[in-house]
Amino acid sequence: MDLKNFTSAIAQIAEEKGISSDKVLETVEIAFAAAYKKDYGRKGQIIKAKLDPKTGEVKFWQIKLVVDKDGVYFEEETEKAKAKNKKKDEDKKCLEFDKEKVRFNPEKHIMLEQAKKSKPKIKAGQEIKTALAVREDYGRIAAQTAKQVIIQQIRKAEKDSIFSEYKAKEGEIVSGIVQRVDNNNVFLDIGKTLGILLKEEQAPGEFYRPGQRFKVYILRTEETSKGPAVFLSRAYPKIISKLFELEVPEIASGQVQIKSLAREPGFRSKIAVFANDEKIDPIGSLVGQKGTRVVAVINELGGEKIDIIEWSDQPEKLIANSLAPAKVLEVKILPKNRALCFVAEDQLSLAIGKEGQNVRLAAKLTGWKIDVRKIESNQEDKSEQGDKPRKPKKKKPA
Repeated sequence: MDLKNFTSAIAQIAEEKGISSDKVLETVEIAFAAAYKKDYGRKGQIIKAKLDPKTGEVKFWQIKLVVDKDGVYFEEETEKAKAKNKKKDEDKKCLEFDKEKVRFNPEKHIMLEQAKKSKPKIKAGQEIKTALAVREDYGRIAAQTAKQVIIQQIRKAEKDSIFSEYKAKEGEIVSGIVQRVDNNNVFLDIGKTLGILLKEEQAPGEFYRPGQRFKVYILRTEETSKGPAVFLSRAYPKIISKLFELEVPEIASGQVQIKSLAREPGFRSKIAVFANDEKIDPIGSLVGQKGTRVVAVINELGGEKIDIIEWSDQPEKLIANSLAPAKVLEVKILPKNRALCFVAEDQLSLAIGKEGQNVRLAAKLTGWKIDVRKIESNQEDKSEQGDKPRKPKKKKPA
């Protein structure tokens, strides 16, 4: 065996497939064991191989499970149990007997008494290894078996690696390139695999064409028979906070926090932000110089409008801010988490928004049920004048 070329091949496979060299070496050992069993083993045997990458030497062992009399039944007991089951199918104890015990196979099992002859301290349930003669000549079928095992094991290891990587990235944003659109579902190349953007996770009004690049939110990763399935989203609200994290260093460092977020994908979003440092303007941090930061997020979302408001622990102030860009004159807190907001007549339509969108998003953002009403003209005058003392009326001369 050319050890230099062998080691280089293992490193190359590991790099190409994104798996560890130890995993590739383990795969090769499984293949050696499969080839050995094909040419020199017997049915039912469990054979393991160990390859020393420094010397190229391969050793083989047969593995047997140590069992006691309570854990197995022998062939004659099996036949008796089958006959008994045929006569009495309703006998639950007999059926449980079959499930609790395993049929003794001399190629897989070894009785505890026999195992203790070579290892006195061994216990039932443990494994015992028996060294096998080293073989170097293998037939064509054994070699083909080893090749198939390597291919299967490498594919499995690659799938496991991809699943682990994207499972750890759930809740993060990745960049993807549209590969194809199939039955309204979009498949994007996100690096090591294709991600699935289902129809319900697409932002309304967006169109996807092969070759387009999008930033997508990783919702979840699932294992399937065909490999790991990575589900993506462009509609999930948190994609906005993650996009701002990329654009705003103050959010990434924790100086500014996004306290609440409400979104109607493709149309409009509202974000409530708070600065841990009084010297920092939280809204200005997200907007950026000449609006560069917020514009970058808006462009990524296809022109979706974003309202940025300042968070407050005072419900009245938070609710008033949430109805921006409308100016709220007064907020009354009512029972059952309800709030009544008064605005000037010319601000009413702005506060409610098109088809109630502004007040609806404000309610989602704050967690309050918001009712908007226009203030009466005499009340508006009073609010502008304040509590000025009235002049006394002059008495008419008698």
